[in-house]
Amino acid sequence: MNRRAAENASANLLINPGGPGGSGLDMVESSVQSMFSEDLQAAYNIIGFDPRGVGKSSPVTCQTDAEIDQGRQENLRAWLPEDQTQIIEETDDYAADCTANTGDLLGHVDTVSAAKDMDVIRAALGDKQLDYLGFSYGTFLGSTYADLFPKKVGRFVLDGAMDPTSQASDLTKAQAVGFENEIDAWLAQCVESEDCPFSGSVAEAKVQLQQFFAQVENQPMVSSDGRTVPIIDFVNGFILPLYDNSNWPYLTEAMASAVNDGNVDSILGFADIAADRQIDGTYSSNSSDAFTAINCLDRPMNANSDAMSEEATELMRVAPTLGKYLSYGEIACDVWDHKASGHAEELNAPGSNEILVVGTTGDPATPYKWSQSLAKQLDNATLLTYEGHGHTAYGRSNDCITDAVDGYLIEGKGPAANSQC
Repeated sequence: MNRRAAENASANLLINPGGPGGSGLDMVESSVQSMFSEDLQAAYNIIGFDPRGVGKSSPVTCQTDAEIDQGRQENLRAWLPEDQTQIIEETDDYAADCTANTGDLLGHVDTVSAAKDMDVIRAALGDKQLDYLGFSYGTFLGSTYADLFPKKVGRFVLDGAMDPTSQASDLTKAQAVGFENEIDAWLAQCVESEDCPFSGSVAEAKVQLQQFFAQVENQPMVSSDGRTVPIIDFVNGFILPLYDNSNWPYLTEAMASAVNDGNVDSILGFADIAADRQIDGTYSSNSSDAFTAINCLDRPMNANSDAMSEEATELMRVAPTLGKYLSYGEIACDVWDHKASGHAEELNAPGSNEILVVGTTGDPATPYKWSQSLAKQLDNATLLTYEGHGHTAYGRSNDCITDAVDGYLIEGKGPAANSQC
């Protein structure tokens, strides 16, 4: 029996997959066997939970499945002034639906409240301290808990960190740059493949990709099941495989089908996975609604038209392939009935046990500099670096990361400062 199990035969490890809006219950059911080592599973009861507003908790509820499908098929481009009026009107209707169908809960799904719920879970489990493994947004939830309850922090791993000091516009810009860099890395692999629909240097291939996106902007594609695939849903599908470099060959195949054959089914399949849409047309989660509701409470957003226009221009400058498609997100929160209760600030967790922060150098969704920043902010944290591509590290990178994280969680032995894998 390993040491953690020997210390406590019913040791508990709380997990969160990210989002915001990701279901910890679903993660336990679908991913624990493939992501978590056998040693970790032997040492812990791995416990998932759905934060308030998410999944099987008290969920944020906005629209029907048919309405979601309809919205995804509309070719509305926020960076074009002629489309903005309709976007604002439809977003206003969406916000009203969320208020009508969710009620007062909508104003109380912020991360601070969810972190306080985590301490209720800790108490219900009978644990004096909480052991926790959070991915992506789950690092923000975990660091918020640690800052609120530093003496109740047990063994904490925060993988793919968010930077709590970043304003909403800074988060968007950093992610835009992160995905732009991953496009370069994917294209470098793609152009060496026989299946790649683009050719020449990476710079030349990127121009070809941008030209194809422009075609989809003006003429949405149609899938074999008759659904329209406008540029935003196309980009959502395109982005998904960039989260894990092991999926890059599938992205190459999907783009070859779209570019060469006009077949958008594979890209739409990726977009459906991202949206949790099932084959029968139903949506298995409320992740998109919860994502909006939580984000709108956690950080104020500047929806002034001039500010949004300036941000869009900057996004297009730093991320010429994807920047425009990530712009004008502030519109959703501007019409929200509940204004932000949180703000960007340092989280220090003074007096906590050692916290392990894991960062991936080529992470597009939570750029490596965020992990560096969080590790510096926390009073007692060690940064473990995975030198590679993809979003987060534990469960998808290499044995070095697995051994380091397991050694910390199971044996209580954190890696040396500035360790790299």
